[in-house]
Amino acid sequence: MANVYPSPHPLVAHKLARLRDQDTEPKKFRELVREIASLLTYEATMDLLLSPVTVNTPLAPCPSHTLQEKIGLVPILRAGLGMVEGAWNLMPSAEVWHIGLYRDERTLKPVEYYNKLPIAPTVTLCLILDPMLATGGSAVATVDVLKRWGVTKIKFVGIIGAPEGIHALQTSHPDVPIHLAAIDERLNERGYILPGLGDAGDRQFGTG
Repeated sequence: MANVYPSPHPLVAHKLARLRDQDTEPKKFRELVREIASLLTYEATMDLLLSPVTVNTPLAPCPSHTLQEKIGLVPILRAGLGMVEGAWNLMPSAEVWHIGLYRDERTLKPVEYYNKLPIAPTVTLCLILDPMLATGGSAVATVDVLKRWGVTKIKFVGIIGAPEGIHALQTSHPDVPIHLAAIDERLNERGYILPGLGDAGDRQFGTG
């Protein structure tokens, strides 16, 4: 799959196994989501642009680099909230913009209910955060919103993706890289990823 990057990192695989386990309680589940998000964000930002600077160490001036790009984190409510802290720990200056979408369980289509983006873009790169790329409807809708906002550099960072969701996002937005911990087998008749990990939102917030 072009422009799709499942993580090869052993720590991601180890943490994902614990995340999938049905006996993992919400507190530990949230911790694992945060940790995996941090590792995936590290991988997804390997190509960030840098600007040269000189800093003064206690001994001498030192040629160095700082981030050139202004980054926005865009968690898809509500499950994406659990990934924010993991990404934010690496980039504490990143802006966080929330987009609220829920999946109509009858049609499996996304319905937008919250969007507080300012009139003009304030960032040059947006990382969309959502643990599950299932049907792909929410991811496609979020990219649509961000492109209408004026952002041209967008990446999707998720934990588990289904082939159907990956195909949907690639078809609608082939320019958006997809960074995942794993690609699973397929969707079931209810639009859940198999083998997956269940409902990521319910498992994080103890509402299942």
